Amino acid sequence: MHGPALSGWLLVALCAAGGAFCLLRMRACAGEERRAARAEAVMGFGMAAMAVPAAVIGPPPWSWAAYAALFGAVAVRDLVAARRGGHRLHHAVGSLAMVYMALAMAPAATGAQGVHAAHGTGPAAAGGIPLLTGGLLLYYMVYVLRTGARLVPVAPHPRAAGAAGTGGPAWANRPELTLVCRLSTGLAMLAMLGTL
Repeated sequence: MHGPALSGWLLVALCAAGGAFCLLRMRACAGEERRAARAEAVMGFGMAAMAVPAAVIGPPPWSWAAYAALFGAVAVRDLVAARRGGHRLHHAVGSLAMVYMALAMAPAATGAQGVHAAHGTGPAAAGGIPLLTGGLLLYYMVYVLRTGARLVPVAPHPRAAGAAGTGGPAWANRPELTLVCRLSTGLAMLAMLGTL
């Protein structure tokens, strides 16, 4: 009984902490890094909101449409900005995954399970399209493994000594902390996709 609620709250805490760190990173960087930090903060806080256990705090029926609309707009913006860098394409994939999860969880959240859920068929019981869910799980598994491998120390990074001169704390601009944040967000995405 406490397992799912506890794991849900741990996921909320992980995503919210990642979002908060990205807000601090926004103060410590500029340009494309600042835009990436902003996108990652939106993703972290959005994932934290979606991960709140429904048994504890039931989301209003309109919340899933709001999540889908918000992350749909973010995905369009990231797809347009993907010309500037490959990481923006990753943000677009993440935003589209959030739209997909919001739409997949909407029938179950609004109580529209009906006869289909009782028989194990239909969108509420299926939790999404298995092939799409599997593709996203595979994408995030590769992303998590790749990001984790980049955390293996090779040599000191020259930017690790301080901030980029924009007034943020020096630790907010450490590249390994950014990687840890991205790794934890990727793991959280895997956990959320695994529930579909």
